[in-house]
Amino acid sequence: MIERFLKQTKFTSVEDYNKNLEFIIPEGFNFAYDVMDAWAAEAPEKLAILWTNDQGDEIRTTYGELKEQTDQAASYLMSLGIGKNDPVMLILKRRYEWWVVMLALHKIGAIVIPATHMLTKKDIVYRNTRASVKAIICVDDPYVTGQIQLAMADSPTVDTLIAVTDHGKPIPEGFHDWQSEWKLAPKFVRPKHVNDNSDTMLMYFTSGTSGEPKMVAHDYLYAMGHLSTGVFWHNLHEGSLHLTVADTGWGKAVWGKFYGQWFAGATVFVFDHEKFNADTLLRQIEKYHVTSFCAPPTIYRFMIREDLSQYDLSSLEYCTTAGEALNPAVFDKFYEKTGIKMMEGFGQTETTMTLGTFPWMEPKPGSMGMPNAQYNIDLLRADGTSCEDGEKGEIVVRVGDRKPIGLFKEYYRDEELTREAWHDGIYHTGDMAWRDEDGYYWFEGRIDDVIKSSGYRIGPFEVESALMTHPAVVECAITGVPDDIRGMVVKATVVLGKEWKDKAGDDLIKELQQHVKKVTAPYKYPRIIEFVDELPKTISGKIRRVEIRKKDAEK
Repeated sequence: MIERFLKQTKFTSVEDYNKNLEFIIPEGFNFAYDVMDAWAAEAPEKLAILWTNDQGDEIRTTYGELKEQTDQAASYLMSLGIGKNDPVMLILKRRYEWWVVMLALHKIGAIVIPATHMLTKKDIVYRNTRASVKAIICVDDPYVTGQIQLAMADSPTVDTLIAVTDHGKPIPEGFHDWQSEWKLAPKFVRPKHVNDNSDTMLMYFTSGTSGEPKMVAHDYLYAMGHLSTGVFWHNLHEGSLHLTVADTGWGKAVWGKFYGQWFAGATVFVFDHEKFNADTLLRQIEKYHVTSFCAPPTIYRFMIREDLSQYDLSSLEYCTTAGEALNPAVFDKFYEKTGIKMMEGFGQTETTMTLGTFPWMEPKPGSMGMPNAQYNIDLLRADGTSCEDGEKGEIVVRVGDRKPIGLFKEYYRDEELTREAWHDGIYHTGDMAWRDEDGYYWFEGRIDDVIKSSGYRIGPFEVESALMTHPAVVECAITGVPDDIRGMVVKATVVLGKEWKDKAGDDLIKELQQHVKKVTAPYKYPRIIEFVDELPKTISGKIRRVEIRKKDAEK
């Protein structure tokens, strides 16, 4: 398969990869047709998905069967009036239907907007209005459907709601019933012109340091950009059974559960569970003989606390990690217990993998690896000049005359924000690192204040906004505090109103935490709350979060 899209398909060294990686880019590339339907034609009996859940249910789907299902789903969605360039939001957790609907929407040229199931009414209204969402396809979870129903009065562009229910369950009011309707659609007819390479295929809302979440728009070549993610970084092959731990509402899902894995002709393994448990996850790897595994360092931290000698992990061939900086101690412990060296990678919602540890490299514990040859990576000082080895700088992508395959198109409907991040031929990641004498990059942190906790990216402004709606809070600042398990945890430094100062204590802390959980997605709540008389500020009145972090570090 990959020989259709690469001039050279095997690499033996960093030099070989950097010199000879070259994509073959067809006109009107569409992953659903050009990769998935091609696999269905070449190897229809090959297993594409092995899905299971924490109730013991199983679905095994071949590439041939998946083509039939995605054609049927595409026809159904078209019968509801969903077509080319229509924004469709998916809130499907890890339900099997997410994979079917993603491909179906690609087949009709619609714009896919994956979203987390933890969104509140406010979050949903914001996304609906900013992206002019036309349809929402969601899991039949009472919280999810309830929040969507509450959001509808303020979401004038949404005209279609679809719920994926279990057979026999009542359908929430205002929703189409996926299970009883989708197989009744007429035979699928491929639209005459589905897409150009530059059309918007996928959008993610991602947290920033100020303001509301940004809309990251990707074109159809973004999918091709993940070929290197699955084939080279994950080191997958046609016999691989790959598991990435990621919610489908986050960008990591298409990094590890979709595009790159199917370029390789691998089988995507999905474990649909409500609550993470290291023992349960390890038993899934053991039971199904998973060969390739990827997860954020937080998951590995929990795994190495188990007695790994009690599990048969002999099927594992390769392990990777991304989402936050990897603690070398975790690398060493996992290697000691399994004999497998974790291969780290780095990227953003705006990119595919920009830095990584590839099979032809020896990993350095804690290092992100070297630049992916798709991207011209540099480290810049504040004055815009390039850093020397050992010097900290901002990770940037030098774009040149042609946008790299995998780099985002723009922040949708926000030219100013796009220009701030991408100007003078350079895309600024906002992440800091340094490079050693061997060319390996080492993560230092964000230039801004985004907090990475258990693989989630949390923007301070979102949490501050939620806290400020409580009557006790006069002002507040959100920062990250290092944590052995989660990487970082959210901390709120809070100034209380006069009438509340004598109530400062554990009860009020719990009340504020519960308040944040109700106003915004629960994972954002501050696990640490400190009450102060005033916040450190600049002369112009801006809060100095860096000073708060410095004091916490000193403590």
